[in-house]
Amino acid sequence: MKTNPKNILVCVAWPYVNGPPHLGHIAGMSIPADIFARYNRLIGNEVAMVSGSDMHGTPVTLLANDLGVTPEEISKKYHDIWSKSLKEMYFEYDLYTHTHTENHKKIVQEIFRNLLEKNYLEIKEQLMPFSVTENIFLSDRLVEGECPCGNNDKARGDQCEVCGRTLDPSDLGNIRSKRDGSIPEFRKTSHFFLKLSQMEKEIKNWIQSKNDWRQNVKNQSLSFINEGLKDRAITRDLSWGIDIPVSGWEDKKIYVWFEAVLGYISATVELFKDSKTPDKWKDFWEDNNSESYYFQGKDNIPFHTIILPAILLGIEGKNLPTEVVANEYLNFSGKEFSKSKNWAVWLPDFLKKYPVDSLRYYLTSIMPETSDSDFTWEGFVAANNNELVANLGNFIHRILTMSHKNFEGKIPTYNKDSTNTKEIIEKCNQAISEVGDSISKRKFRESLNKLMALSKYGNQFIDKNEPWKKMKDNKDEAGEILGQATIIIHALSSVLEPFLPQSSSKLQKILFGKELNEWKLILPEPGSAFEKPSPLFEKLDEETVLLENRNTLDE
Repeated sequence: MKTNPKNILVCVAWPYVNGPPHLGHIAGMSIPADIFARYNRLIGNEVAMVSGSDMHGTPVTLLANDLGVTPEEISKKYHDIWSKSLKEMYFEYDLYTHTHTENHKKIVQEIFRNLLEKNYLEIKEQLMPFSVTENIFLSDRLVEGECPCGNNDKARGDQCEVCGRTLDPSDLGNIRSKRDGSIPEFRKTSHFFLKLSQMEKEIKNWIQSKNDWRQNVKNQSLSFINEGLKDRAITRDLSWGIDIPVSGWEDKKIYVWFEAVLGYISATVELFKDSKTPDKWKDFWEDNNSESYYFQGKDNIPFHTIILPAILLGIEGKNLPTEVVANEYLNFSGKEFSKSKNWAVWLPDFLKKYPVDSLRYYLTSIMPETSDSDFTWEGFVAANNNELVANLGNFIHRILTMSHKNFEGKIPTYNKDSTNTKEIIEKCNQAISEVGDSISKRKFRESLNKLMALSKYGNQFIDKNEPWKKMKDNKDEAGEILGQATIIIHALSSVLEPFLPQSSSKLQKILFGKELNEWKLILPEPGSAFEKPSPLFEKLDEETVLLENRNTLDE
């Protein structure tokens, strides 16, 4: 264990639960967050990984209206589906909750009152789109139009997906209802506004001080600030959501973009609420030794680099994000994932047919860290067969099988003090250190490449020394080679855990009889018994996979 462990808060974006998760949802958020959280646990840090379902988002309300059911019914249904799928992906959330809890409601309302008392909220009149045909104010996501950037004629009323800036419906040109295509009227309505303009300088200085942030995150945030921060309404004319804790405002709700980002606080509170240390959440939010990392898609950048920090600055005493780790988009066969167009690979369906670790590996290998990337079925099969099976799995299986068969199920004897052994140990320790260093810097593709480089080194070592040829004439020499190769396998069993937890668990049980989960090289002890190995990965038939998914390929 570390002498001075840090408190590491890992915050994962809260998805709208108006449908099942698809691969685009998890590629840029859950996968990197889980790798990062697992690694920090392995090196001895105190980790709290939290997230949950956004139950109050407009997409939930829209689907409920279309189906003639309540928003609560819809959100509960898909929250359960999301929760199940995330568990099946072996994502190690300390808590995956949702925004429709009493705990979340209480904390959001407390923060609202806090900001109101400190004069960071102000009531203003605002022109908002009103549907004459439906006789309702249209929420931001119920309208679309032309963004001022000029590159998107279908921008939402809250944000442009092309340029990333946050918007108000009044910013849109050629505005129309997404419900029926009608042109709304702009009518006056009163709302509470968060005084972002008062915090512009402080937020800008804070962002400029972040020299280790990804450039796309820093650039987008500063670009938004340089246009001048405007006060933003944090309430809406809605019937579904959290009540405004002010008398006379019963017909409106707290707006989702305000309350959802506060879910990170409420989830951390909830995590420890019924424990022996209910105030432990403060270790992650108020302790100077705490670090916090927010894993998002690029469309969520301003909400986490501007809106959330503004709220935290307003209430005082809470740590600002250490880093907002925002990825670009994962596309599917050259096109954006789309729920509405059913252009997606749905996670629950995927997990019924294919191995979890094969998906975790492929999504990590193509993680959209600096630019959009593309999921293809051909790429998935190739990654599984050529990298997991032919490289990593082949090396591990043939060494362990050969050793188990020829040395009575025990680690062959090898000289721990030989030059070759020392070189291998040095190589393994270096690899463990380098993989960890890349993870700590949030460079996940790089870290996976370094892991696979160690496996490649093992294959090269064994191909060069050919122990199978030496087995008849010089069994001791063959054993020496196999024992040395097992050192590499032990190192791989350590670094595998953050990336492929299921495979790591299986391998460690073969080697040690149990899961060790330690971020260090544990040298194999000559003569110690290990279980008869079975393959970690299975080859996929490309023709079969393509045939099984032809419905998505015919589009």
